[in-house]
Amino acid sequence: MMAPTAFLLDGKAISEGVLAQVAEGARALAKRGVKPGLAVVLVGQDPASQAYVASKGRAALACGFHSAQHTLPADTREADLLALIARLNADPAIHGVLVQLPLPGALSAARVIEAIAPQKDVDGLHPVNAGLLATGAIARATVPCTPAGAMVMIDKACEALGLTLDGLEAVVLGRSNLVGKPIAQLLLSRNCTVTIAHSRTPDIAAVARRGDVLIAAVGRAEMVRGDWIKPGAIVIDVGINRIPAPEKGEGKTRLVGDVAFAEAALRAGAITPVPGGVGKMTVAMLMANTLAAAQRAAG
Repeated sequence: MMAPTAFLLDGKAISEGVLAQVAEGARALAKRGVKPGLAVVLVGQDPASQAYVASKGRAALACGFHSAQHTLPADTREADLLALIARLNADPAIHGVLVQLPLPGALSAARVIEAIAPQKDVDGLHPVNAGLLATGAIARATVPCTPAGAMVMIDKACEALGLTLDGLEAVVLGRSNLVGKPIAQLLLSRNCTVTIAHSRTPDIAAVARRGDVLIAAVGRAEMVRGDWIKPGAIVIDVGINRIPAPEKGEGKTRLVGDVAFAEAALRAGAITPVPGGVGKMTVAMLMANTLAAAQRAAG
């Protein structure tokens, strides 16, 4: 798996390709009188959440979807939020329901996610969808957006490097329900040998070095150093961390991933940048999940 220079996995270009396919699918549904509908619920005034919700709304409109945003105050009672979800579950014009996380205050993310109808859970976080994924019924599951996008990028890397995933060793750093566990299931379904490493893993660097495919989803800035990378490996950096950037001026910051990119790129066969990598894919896969939900609803 040796490669002289890392192939850069351009999240912007790959996500634009996914969005173009989604828009084409939406036009095909429109000919049958069906318009995919996405409802996004935002509770509170968190600036990062507001930016994410706005980007999802723009993408939905660009794909030709019906887009509905429900913005609720931070002190919204859980019963009122659950009542809104129930109305969206019953609305035939809405095929996807997404509640932006994290939720403020004492609101229970678990109870809110479980209230979303599994067939409208376009974030792929409902226990029914998690169970379908875990039992290998991937065709019936809605896969969480970030792992789904990462898999698209892994396939692009395999294409560029002339590889097949069959039999490769994949190492996933991080065991979250949002990324680590689902991407491990997806890699298993593609016949990889999968190891999940985490904060209690002894000599995690040695484990990482085994990975023909290395997924970093730990939430620690540049934790994965260049010498953690197996030469020629596919490196997917899911992390988004903001660190001080005094070279830009006092109080300025910059975004970095969980991987020390400059070091890793010297050893990797293919690698995602941060920013401009997996993050771009998340919204695109949300649109793909919403289209799929609309297609299933239309039979």
